[in-house]
Amino acid sequence: MPNVIVTGANRGIGLQLCGALKERGYTVTALCRQPSDALADLGINVHENYDVTDGAAIDEFARTVEPGTVDLLINNAGILHGTTLEDLDLESVRRQFEVNALAPLRVTRSLLPAFGEGAKIALITSRMGSIADNDSGGSYGYRMSKAALNAAGMSLARDLHARGIAVAILHPGYVRTDMTGQSGLIDTDESVAGLLQRIDELDLNNTGTFWHTNGEILPW
Repeated sequence: MPNVIVTGANRGIGLQLCGALKERGYTVTALCRQPSDALADLGINVHENYDVTDGAAIDEFARTVEPGTVDLLINNAGILHGTTLEDLDLESVRRQFEVNALAPLRVTRSLLPAFGEGAKIALITSRMGSIADNDSGGSYGYRMSKAALNAAGMSLARDLHARGIAVAILHPGYVRTDMTGQSGLIDTDESVAGLLQRIDELDLNNTGTFWHTNGEILPW
């Protein structure tokens, strides 16, 4: 039975991922800051009070994972704060970098001993991290942090190739979640179905690809 770890799992896309992966027969470990009834109802392994920006907590969790047992890591935890040029809140920008860019890299690095050959890593990013696709400006903290995550994902794909570990850089679509104020274009089930299809297709030949959940390859 394959093992998966999902961060940011208590709601939205993370919650949907956990449910879908359990239905597939995965042993699911969910990491979240705050629990939710919906997550508890899935009957999976839940680690509460887990902050992806807390290096000590990340390392402590990693030490509990048996080496070579993780088949899939989904770095899903993320935050979105509106940051305009006129109202440039640099603390908000820094916080988004910590959660959206540095935390996935830190989590991945801490869990390296846990991956077996053939393992996969998925980074849930955003097409708002695409420089070529930016036609509306604004959202400085979110755009910059997701662009940084995309760059980290490509480096991880290169660095982990020799270990047989493939990396997907995934845009979930504009999804109706609390993060988007339920103003998205698709629901979480549609988004997650596409994300899991992209992960299924991931291998060492296409590692480092920046995909839309619908299969479109996105520009950098």
